[in-house]
Amino acid sequence: GTPNFAVPALQALEQDHQVVGVVTQPDRPAGRGRRLVAPPVKEAAQALGLDVFQPATLRRPEAVERLVAWQPDLVVVAAFGQILRPEVLAIPPHGCLNVHASLLPRYRGAAPIPAAILAGDERTGVTIMRMDEGLDTGPMLAQADWPIGSRDTTGSLTEVLARLGAGLLVEVLPGWLAGAIAPRPQDEAQATYCRTLRKEDGLLDWALPAAHLDRQVRACDPWPGAYTTWAGQRLKILRARPLPGRPGARRAEPGRVVDLAPGMGVAAGEGVLELLEVQLAGKSALDVQAFGQGRRDFVGSPLGGEG
Repeated sequence: GTPNFAVPALQALEQDHQVVGVVTQPDRPAGRGRRLVAPPVKEAAQALGLDVFQPATLRRPEAVERLVAWQPDLVVVAAFGQILRPEVLAIPPHGCLNVHASLLPRYRGAAPIPAAILAGDERTGVTIMRMDEGLDTGPMLAQADWPIGSRDTTGSLTEVLARLGAGLLVEVLPGWLAGAIAPRPQDEAQATYCRTLRKEDGLLDWALPAAHLDRQVRACDPWPGAYTTWAGQRLKILRARPLPGRPGARRAEPGRVVDLAPGMGVAAGEGVLELLEVQLAGKSALDVQAFGQGRRDFVGSPLGGEG
């Protein structure tokens, strides 16, 4: 695995099983200084004293040879970021298991958590599946579901589902290793797919309903972040909530900032999106009242554009 989502699974495995090695993505440059930053899984593995391997790709023969040398009985994958080739899948006698953050076959792919929030789903969950050559298409060992709260973000759900997945993984492993679990195939007729979020997915279209915009803000938190433009500058919408139509807002065109006394909102295609916390490019994050106090022309001004 690579991101924070994979850390609880690694820590849970290390408590009850012998982890012979950890594979994660290479260190990447990050921040304004473009300093190399280690993946969270690497940091967790090093803290546990585990052997870490960071190949740019598992397609090269030398990478496969490194995995073979570990002689693993089982491989566990959690948000690794690469599809495993057949020669890798064939290495462990007990196969390769994946901890996937959705109730498969719904939301196969790289970003199932924001996809569930964007769709307005009331529940999501985790699936433990045996990997095959497809994209999250393998048979399932177990699932656990979880409610999506009205204020949940991708960040908050990731933390919850990471712990849920780690617990489910160690729960099913003894039965799997003993040959007592028969995985069930996914229903292909119910399968849906989701792609990785892009920066532009955070751009808010005020012609859409406020309920959709609220889901977009939460799905894009922490990355890529929801945004609009104000006075030619990018304005991040860090926290918001949808409101039913207000009398004053009904006359405002979508994208117009309206006074909610004491708060502020933005008229949408349907309803109003109340702004709670915003951040102008290059400035600190502020609650909307503090932001408005220093910018008296904010109420009544238009938001929108690609900025």
